[in-house]
Amino acid sequence: MMTHRLIIASFTTLIMTACTTLGPEFEPDNNVALPQSWSDSETASSTASTANWWQQFNDPTLDQLVERAAKQNLDVEAAGLRILQARAVLGIADGLRYPQVQTVSGNLARAYVSESSFNNAALTFDAGWEMDVWGKYARGIEAAQATYYASIASYNDILVTITSEVARNYINYRSFQERMLLSERNIEIQERVVNITRVQFESGNVTELDVQQARNQLFTTKAALPALEIAMLQARNALAVLLGILPEQVDPLLEDGMTQRLAEYEQRFRSSGSKSLISEDEDGSIVPEAPALNSTIDASLVMRRPDLQVAQLQAHAQSAQIGVAETALYPSFSLFGSIGIDSSVPSGSSFSFNDSLTLVAGPAFSWNIFQYGRVKNNIRLEDARFQETMTNYNKKVLQAVQEVTNAIEAYELYVEQKALRLQSVNASVRAFNISLTQYENGQISFERLLNSVEKMTRSEDSYAQIKGNVANQVVALYKSLGGGWQVQSGQAFVSPDNIQKMQERTDWGTQLDEENTVLPPLTIRTGAPVATGTDESASATTEEGQ
Repeated sequence: MMTHRLIIASFTTLIMTACTTLGPEFEPDNNVALPQSWSDSETASSTASTANWWQQFNDPTLDQLVERAAKQNLDVEAAGLRILQARAVLGIADGLRYPQVQTVSGNLARAYVSESSFNNAALTFDAGWEMDVWGKYARGIEAAQATYYASIASYNDILVTITSEVARNYINYRSFQERMLLSERNIEIQERVVNITRVQFESGNVTELDVQQARNQLFTTKAALPALEIAMLQARNALAVLLGILPEQVDPLLEDGMTQRLAEYEQRFRSSGSKSLISEDEDGSIVPEAPALNSTIDASLVMRRPDLQVAQLQAHAQSAQIGVAETALYPSFSLFGSIGIDSSVPSGSSFSFNDSLTLVAGPAFSWNIFQYGRVKNNIRLEDARFQETMTNYNKKVLQAVQEVTNAIEAYELYVEQKALRLQSVNASVRAFNISLTQYENGQISFERLLNSVEKMTRSEDSYAQIKGNVANQVVALYKSLGGGWQVQSGQAFVSPDNIQKMQERTDWGTQLDEENTVLPPLTIRTGAPVATGTDESASATTEEGQ
């Protein structure tokens, strides 16, 4: 007996001292190529402006829409639930560190042998623990933890997309709204031209051709109004989906705060006469005024984009899978034990368990010694998958550079185009005023008057479009910088309604308590994204799951 105990103790000591972790240690790629013109020193001001970039438009309605979308958007809500799923997977992986087999089993049966019958009763507790000698379960936890952090980064990435889509559709809505008002104003001017032409025709100064040409232009302008309204309603309906509400529920939000501005716009319309409604200082503009941008790009902001963090964390998770695969090359060592009672007695007799106790315990090992081809190819498979994830990460970095470059270059060109369009508006309005006076005095033909009306209409509409384009490029730039997700740090990532429904269905313990459903801030440490404050919640989750 003493010899057996010594063998078991020696075997266990050998196993415990030989523990190691196979597989490569993940090292993030910190040598990605970035444009040399980009700055590599982050400033506090740039971080703050990027985190709340939509506030630079100074539009309370836009601020309200962005805030509501962050709380009500269904894609964001689904992303929060995926964080819970990843946390549960992490809890499962962490639980494998402990004895994997802990089973209580029993049976009560009657057996018939010839003309005799027997009753059998058994109750057994089995336990088995495959020791993590080669780090298979440690690597599994590492992979699950990286996936958990990736779910948080993915949540942030969806926030970036939703915020930019809300801003883009809101700007489009206001752009179409302003274009409609400009079109209605030009319709009234063209109606005035038709009346003047009719008077001239009735006086015998012009032919009916001039009247019909004026009417043709009037109805052409009117026919364009439904298309503008359709586009405006489509932008409104897109906002409804982004906010997780019905279209008719968006209208009060869009009207709130715009009553005074529309009244001022209408007043300018009525008092402008033949002058343009467009002003150089954007006073009274319905389209949100785009803030001025700094063309210097902070590389640290770009590299903090949530989608890049997701890609890097996915690579980290896949790196750990290489180690999991390598453990199959070596034997696995286990400790097992079983204690139970088993008694069989003739029918009608009472069970006696005095001599039925059984106890089995000891070490065990298994080794797939003839599976090296399969195992090695599985390792190669995981390694190739890891290299693919790193390649995808580098591709995403290049795409980020492309998006930032496109946005800043387009912004600069649109700003230049906007200034030229404004000059075109001023010139076309001046030309219309001159041509109208000269036509009434019989100095020019009707074709020249009609041409000046058409050019004024087109130039004003083009200017309204370019204002929206400039504003949308600001949105595109901040989206490409990954701005907007920071403001949700410390906020709940699961809605109270979902928490209530899930608690009614399932025992979630403390995992849905307020402190465990708060979005932790995600930062980068030596190039590897980690969720600050998440380790504690993850540990609490796994401990509770035991």
